[in-house]
Amino acid sequence: MRMTDILERTRDGSGLSREQIEWLVRGVTDGGIPDYQISAWLMAVYFRGMSDRELAVLTDAMARSGDRLDLSSLGGRTVDKHSTGGVGDKTTLVVAPLVAACGGIVAKMSGRGLGFTGGTVDKLESIPGFRTELSSDEFLALSARHGLCVVGQSGNLAPADKKLYALRDVTATVDSIPLIASSIMSKKLAAGARSIVLDVKVGSGSFMKNIEAAKELAAKMTAVGRAAGRRMGAVLTNMDAPLGQAVGNALEVAEAVRVLAGEGPADLTEVCLALAGEMLHLAVGIDRDAAAQRCKAAMADGSAMRKLCEMVTAQGGDASYIERPEKFRRAKRIHTVRATQDGWLSHMDADKIGRASSVLGAGREKKGEPIDHSAGILLRKKTGDWAACGETLCELHTNDEARLPEAQEIFLSALAFSEDRPEPMPLIYEILD
Repeated sequence: MRMTDILERTRDGSGLSREQIEWLVRGVTDGGIPDYQISAWLMAVYFRGMSDRELAVLTDAMARSGDRLDLSSLGGRTVDKHSTGGVGDKTTLVVAPLVAACGGIVAKMSGRGLGFTGGTVDKLESIPGFRTELSSDEFLALSARHGLCVVGQSGNLAPADKKLYALRDVTATVDSIPLIASSIMSKKLAAGARSIVLDVKVGSGSFMKNIEAAKELAAKMTAVGRAAGRRMGAVLTNMDAPLGQAVGNALEVAEAVRVLAGEGPADLTEVCLALAGEMLHLAVGIDRDAAAQRCKAAMADGSAMRKLCEMVTAQGGDASYIERPEKFRRAKRIHTVRATQDGWLSHMDADKIGRASSVLGAGREKKGEPIDHSAGILLRKKTGDWAACGETLCELHTNDEARLPEAQEIFLSALAFSEDRPEPMPLIYEILD
């Protein structure tokens, strides 16, 4: 088999056979195909796309390129959730204990943040002592005992995806829908859950800037999952503004705790209940309305909060930080940004706000860079709010005062004001399954 034949067929839109795709993925994984030919193939896919059959075969081969978790010992109620990335997206910290408290089993691998998107692992590691690196046996044992365990991704989970993503990043092919779908779903299939819910973000703080592209991506990923025998659901959610009020690791953990206590921001609460309801609907097999009501009850009676404390303790963390979030270390410098005019806040560029948070120390631009768990932004005004001149727009939290001018400049450039109150945007665009 020759790579030039695969390049020609992809370039011409002739389609690839299963054997050709599996050969290609093996060559990507073991280094048998040079980077320049893989890059050429990625660009051909970017322009030509892939058929649903090719995409399903590619994703399956990528999922089988490295380690795979066998969750069969946990039964059929295992459920996973994946977000396509957003700013202030701390939903896993809320939905995982909600679903586990209601009878689902959330044995989940999560990632670290990069660029303007935050990572669940980084947030959890802001809890003193919390361990995100566990052996497979320990991961399965804790999941069976508590119905909930969240760890970092295995170093050898879908290695073909790691190689392809690194090349996509330097060849301007990141935003190809088939390549995004195969990247996400190869890791989700390798992670082993029986049911998978996709939180597909739409708006300025996400990869998908419009609803049509988001629906196409969701349809591709759910089709791939169903072809692999998984129960699939997708929730299209608004990411035109940050989710909730906190952007930054420890700040977001504290906000997630407030949501579980029934005291969190309305937007974050609504999105979390929608995602948790869909996860429980698929995992346990009850209808969506009943699942939503059960999740609300778990929030109201405190069982979801207790489940979060249970998970934190089981993974070596200090659960007193969940019981009393004020214990989280505060940044040395908290700077207030005030409005310089009267007006309605008509738009927030979530991408820019995420970048401002990174400048303060809450994010990383390269893998492996350290982050400041106490750094970030607390929003006091959001899209649709009236801001009088002199009112607080946000608080910038950092331990390096020299970072404040750049962060403030980026934050202010993310805001738009108008004389007229903007029409409210929906938080949940659509639920697909």
